[in-house]
Amino acid sequence: MAKKKVTKTNAIRLVEQKKIPYVEHDYQWSEDDLGAGHVAEQVGIKPERIFKTLVAVGNKTGPIVAVIPSNHELDLKKIAKASGNKKVEMLHLRDLETTTGYIRGGCSPIGMKKLFPTYLEETAQEFQQIAVSAGKRGLQMELAPDAIVQLTRGHYASLVKD
Repeated sequence: MAKKKVTKTNAIRLVEQKKIPYVEHDYQWSEDDLGAGHVAEQVGIKPERIFKTLVAVGNKTGPIVAVIPSNHELDLKKIAKASGNKKVEMLHLRDLETTTGYIRGGCSPIGMKKLFPTYLEETAQEFQQIAVSAGKRGLQMELAPDAIVQLTRGHYASLVKD
């Protein structure tokens, strides 16, 4: 019996290229249930360790990437301050794939078309590993927060609403 060929995403290729340890998690993806609870349940990781990747646009920097716990909301004022912008708004969903190379539900902070300014919620440092999208729907990868900062040339910052 032939083993099914797994297509590696840009995110996974980059992590492997840099020899960074990671764990892949497949799960049933559903348009009806995009919440962290659903993903956490399927991959066996606590929701506070599953981080989502959001793309915003700053008035000075253009696109910026925020990686925050999936059970929190992004505070646009905080990301504006962290990134040196006066005003930040979310990137229109229709522009996500052309900007990043990724689609909604499969947007990884690692391996985007360009290296955008990236900010990781500072509470990620409380965990040895966090899970982020591995670059396609239904695939997460678990790795050290410092590895994400290294791969994206990112920074830790306070980004979520209190």
